Amino acid sequence: MKIQVLIDNIASCCGSRKLFGEWGLSVYVEFEGKRYLLDTGASHLFAKNAGVMGVDLSKVDIGILSHAHFDHSDGMARFFALNKNAPFYLRKGAGENCYHTYKLIGCFAYHEYIGIHKGLLKRFADRIRFAEGDMQIAPNVYLVPHKTPGLEAIGERAHLSVKENGKYRYDSFDHEQSLVFDTPKGLFVMNSCSHGGADNIVKEIEATFPDKNIYAILGGFHLFRYKDEVVRAFAERLRELDVQKIYTGHCTGNRAFEILHEVLGDRAEQMRCGMTIEL
Repeated sequence: MKIQVLIDNIASCCGSRKLFGEWGLSVYVEFEGKRYLLDTGASHLFAKNAGVMGVDLSKVDIGILSHAHFDHSDGMARFFALNKNAPFYLRKGAGENCYHTYKLIGCFAYHEYIGIHKGLLKRFADRIRFAEGDMQIAPNVYLVPHKTPGLEAIGERAHLSVKENGKYRYDSFDHEQSLVFDTPKGLFVMNSCSHGGADNIVKEIEATFPDKNIYAILGGFHLFRYKDEVVRAFAERLRELDVQKIYTGHCTGNRAFEILHEVLGDRAEQMRCGMTIEL
């Protein structure tokens, strides 16, 4: 198994050539003879970096969108222009309806659109597949939705909403999914922002695959706005779950990563553009 981070917040270099960073995430995976692309960042830059890194996106077999936010989906049109055949899997709950809700004085609220580029789902309907429930997309590769009840409370704390039938509700993250690889070392779980809580995700995957151990989790943990004590408590919960490797970046935040590393030691590694992981 080979994993390469095409886009993350932290820019880097590949040899003498620059790799651009942006607020987003895109990860390329080679596993058991197939090629996968998880997310496409917030622009075309994931494809630019892929070219520098020697990754041929035209040969990707399967694409996956972790959740319906712009910083993971806005490069989809570029991917479809480069790759003419790969299906792209979204969770059935995904739509063009995600917002960041700002609380104003009194009962007023301002909703900023942060979702999939408007019109993209209709424009590329022939390439998009909607996953329902636990879904196997290739041998030893699965898509798993959230199964933890009450995630709307996390949506409220994070000021994230979805709009349905003209009304806003706090996000329950039914548009978010985990990409899971069953490797010889154990399950390798990827969830690009882990809005529902990376500790909850680990528990969900454990319940889904009760006979398997979880070797690693990769993704952003959406901790960049949280206080130190909240992050430390989260890190302790993650430590108790005994995941062997944790690769995190993007929306985790620099200070939050420092705390994760204090608690988890070398089990926690900082992602950056160009990072390569081989199992």
